[in-house]
Amino acid sequence: MTGGDGTALDGLLAGAPDFEPGQVWLVGAGPGDPSLLTLAAVSALGQADVVVYDALVDPRILDLARPEAERLFAGKRGGKPSHNQADISATLVDLARKGRRVLRLKGGDPFVFGRGGEECAALGAAGIPIRIIPGITSGLSGLTAAGIPATLRGVNQAIFLATGHGAGQTGAADAIDWRRVAGLGQPIVLYMAMKMMPLIRAELRAGGLPGTTPCAAIVSATTADQRVVFSQVDRLVEDMEAAGLEPPAVIAIGEIVRHRSVLDGAVRLAVGSERPAAE
Repeated sequence: MTGGDGTALDGLLAGAPDFEPGQVWLVGAGPGDPSLLTLAAVSALGQADVVVYDALVDPRILDLARPEAERLFAGKRGGKPSHNQADISATLVDLARKGRRVLRLKGGDPFVFGRGGEECAALGAAGIPIRIIPGITSGLSGLTAAGIPATLRGVNQAIFLATGHGAGQTGAADAIDWRRVAGLGQPIVLYMAMKMMPLIRAELRAGGLPGTTPCAAIVSATTADQRVVFSQVDRLVEDMEAAGLEPPAVIAIGEIVRHRSVLDGAVRLAVGSERPAAE
């Protein structure tokens, strides 16, 4: 339901930038629920000639593209056959050079663990004009959808966002020292970490993180399929397995998770669903 006659909304959409032929726009599709798209993303979908989209993008979001727009799947899923990143970048360059309006649709925000920076570098090197449309990142929106405050006065003044992909690698420039992370004393939010959680847990515990630290795993955040498992560090891996959770998931570790129980009596934040925010 919307208020007014839609004139103000139409004006905002009409004021969006023109999508010119030969450009590539990297657009964040948000965490899942189509209602969480930005107006800029909706405008871009309505102008694009071709949409190159990631896995987990809701089909209803693709339905916002022009009927004649081409749709090309370019999803990457950990542990499953996926499109090669170099090939995806080359496809974007080729389409743009053909004079098409190319929308690269990425889950969450293009620049938060989405390889948007790599694609921009390839496009820039090829001389392709680029525009970036931010999206709501799943790490923070997943917490909100589960009723977990990312920050809470008197509890934390920072939050550590990280990807679990590549955990255990040594010598890499972007390798994470999980033992040092454990000593930060701040909540940890992990993307793409289910597979590597046993190793990450062992390193966090070796760094001094108590095994009783509360945590949560959130799957399909903001959608009707959202599931949340609340646990503690020493039991999280086993509880996720017992619940049959499958990746991708957002995992939150820290005292902010404990405060979900305080807020839950008054808050239902699973956008797009009639179900409670958590099980």
